[in-house]
Amino acid sequence: MDEASHYVSNVELDRMEMGEEILPSTDCVSSSFVESAGAGSSDSCPPGTSRRGCRAGSKKKTIKKNSSLKIDKKHKRKTCNRTPSLGYTIQQGEDMLLIISNDPKRRVWKRKKTKVGRAKLSTSRVKSKISKVGIKGKAITQNVKVEAAGLHSHEQEAYDRWGQNMPLEVLVTIFQLVVKKEGPIPFLCRVARVCHLWSGAAAHPILWCSVAIGYCWTQPGKTQSPKMQLKVQDTISWLAQNRFSQLREFHLSHWRKHVDYVVQVVSQHCQQLSALKLSHCSGLTEKAFQFLGKNCPSLESIDIQYSEIQIEGLVSFLEMYGSRIRKFLFSYGTKSERLLTVLAGGCCPELKQLEINTKLDSGYCQLPICIQALQSGCPKLQVFRMLNVTAMPKTARRGPCSASGFPHLEELCIASSSVSFIMDHDLITLLHGSPRLRVLDLRGCTRITATALSTLPCHELECLYWGLYSSSNSIMSSKKGIHLLTEKWSHTLQELDLSSQPFSEQDLEVAMGDLVHSSGADRLRSLNLSGTKVTSNALRSVISHCTELNYLNLSSCRYLPRGLKRIYRSQEDIQQLLDNLPLT
Repeated sequence: MDEASHYVSNVELDRMEMGEEILPSTDCVSSSFVESAGAGSSDSCPPGTSRRGCRAGSKKKTIKKNSSLKIDKKHKRKTCNRTPSLGYTIQQGEDMLLIISNDPKRRVWKRKKTKVGRAKLSTSRVKSKISKVGIKGKAITQNVKVEAAGLHSHEQEAYDRWGQNMPLEVLVTIFQLVVKKEGPIPFLCRVARVCHLWSGAAAHPILWCSVAIGYCWTQPGKTQSPKMQLKVQDTISWLAQNRFSQLREFHLSHWRKHVDYVVQVVSQHCQQLSALKLSHCSGLTEKAFQFLGKNCPSLESIDIQYSEIQIEGLVSFLEMYGSRIRKFLFSYGTKSERLLTVLAGGCCPELKQLEINTKLDSGYCQLPICIQALQSGCPKLQVFRMLNVTAMPKTARRGPCSASGFPHLEELCIASSSVSFIMDHDLITLLHGSPRLRVLDLRGCTRITATALSTLPCHELECLYWGLYSSSNSIMSSKKGIHLLTEKWSHTLQELDLSSQPFSEQDLEVAMGDLVHSSGADRLRSLNLSGTKVTSNALRSVISHCTELNYLNLSSCRYLPRGLKRIYRSQEDIQQLLDNLPLT
């Protein structure tokens, strides 16, 4: 054992002198030696120590070694230098430097980390670089601010020059186009806040000739406070004094309060007012009508449809100033008969348009009317309309009766959606002296026959509406004679409505033939044959010759095949129908 150990020690010394590492080799050391070394004899340990002490000593050495490594790592972390983040980034363009802020609050897209990192700069180089960039950045920002200020001043000067050199007439003409489409309120009130030029243009009186004001101060269903009521009155008063100097048409809609005040203020400051329209308003009294009569000598049109007014005040106004009125429109009410009596008495001899209407859901509205007295009281009437009002003709007991009828009448409408009591002799009494009639609306009039219509003195009728829109009405209507009307007016008819009329298919074929072979076939533009017995042959001839036809209603036509019973609203659609009609 001593010789072997001595041999090994000599070999180790030789290898140490040569600078080689000492590693255990199985070739030089036998297995017995390894086992004996692993057993740990007393000669292999220092004197005074045991085998456990050797192990403890080795552990202490490893602990010291690990602690030294940790100290080195901490030391390295402390001495690690990082590049401080700058407050901005500079990018060089073609002819300028861009300074981009690195505000942490801003959302910035971060670059993806690459495997190869950038070379880190020392703190001294970073500080010097920051100082240089800071000086250059200040200079650049100052130049940018100066250039921006110069550019802003240049743009402001250009804008001011445009505002000074812009002709006021051109701007007023532009505003007129908008006002014609949308009205002056609130458009002109908003554009007046842009600049002095626009304010002057918006105040031009020609833009305020026709004004419509809706209810827009409070929400629906809410009451106005006293402060808001005062504000509304002040606004209307200011507009009347500063904008309505040339006002001619004034429209007020959906006002439940201040109607009387508005009409009085407008009448005081608008002496050129010619048309007043109140829609869905209430609260107009006799005082307001008296203001209109005294201050508005040019007033000739009054429209109070769907409004609640004081009838006594309106009657007194018509009796005093009715000679100025040319156009009068009102809705059916409990005292409508009194208004007709005043008109028939001759208080409005220059009246040209009279319209009485009511809502579709108002129910049965019966209004007695004396045709002869109205003809004598309004001899210049051109348009007479009674919409959804059931007229009850009556004879005049007293007073003069006109034998000339309505010589200037051009449009008559006595349409009803429920029941009509107008008969042949009533229609002849109405139109016996009306050769200028162009439009005749008899929808719902089931007691009138085609024979009576053919005897009317008007020979250039353009629109005839004789449709029945209630299934019960078609039972009482006439079932023949439609060809008499098409033969008389085929050269002038542009619109024809025969909806649900029970004429036979032979009569309709003859009537369609009259429309086709007349000289006015190119004038027909609208044809309503819904619910009639028209055939495919009659339609084929009409579509082929009436080239200007752009509306054709064939819904519920029982003699046509399925798929063709609908409404056609263009010439192309009607021409496609011609290709689909079957040949018989």
